[in-house]
Amino acid sequence: QAQLVESGGGVVQTGGSLTLSCAASGRTFSSYSMGWFRQAPGKEREFVAAISRDGGTKNYADSVKERFTISKDNAKNTMYLQMNSLKPEDTAVYYCAARFWRMISLEQNDVNYWGQGTQVTVSS
Repeated sequence: QAQLVESGGGVVQTGGSLTLSCAASGRTFSSYSMGWFRQAPGKEREFVAAISRDGGTKNYADSVKERFTISKDNAKNTMYLQMNSLKPEDTAVYYCAARFWRMISLEQNDVNYWGQGTQVTVSS
């Protein structure tokens, strides 16, 4: 059973930056593609970004391209999401996700493990 623990959320002003971390334990981290999803109040959870097992392939939602950067350190069993130029519409609970072997897609039912979520609030 894998465990994913997010950290790094908080309150930031518009235009600011935050870095989220997702620490994984319990499984071979390098065998999993990883990703971030988010859920804003009153909205469905949506895909944000994903990274392949070896970190060589990265996918982003159009809404965060060129502002967010996903990365993965297999030696530390940790994934990151660097968020720059934050906007109020980025306010949401951000969830870490892991999928065995294959790349995480927009389909949330592909995910094998979820973190508990971390709140990001961007004030205007």
